[in-house]
Amino acid sequence: MKIDFNNINEFDISHKQALSNNKNHISFSEILKSSLLKVNQLQLESQKLNEQLAIGNVDNVHQVVIAAQKAELALQFTIQIRNKILDAYNEIMRMSI
Repeated sequence: MKIDFNNINEFDISHKQALSNNKNHISFSEILKSSLLKVNQLQLESQKLNEQLAIGNVDNVHQVVIAAQKAELALQFTIQIRNKILDAYNEIMRMSI
């Protein structure tokens, strides 16, 4: 199975655009907030599809499973990023001045 990483748009932030437009700086907090909103949107979409499946309004079960997997992967990725940030913070706090 070949995975094409060139078409990933959900979590793509245009770094070239950010570097070329010095006037429009994208802060870390804006990137983080945007990413968390996207993860939340995926979770809500998955929940909505699960509810639709439970009441029998969804014919394509594959769509529900794919949405659930997308939401789960996004959440796991977010948790790993949080863990890395906390590890970095703890490492900085252990440094002596």
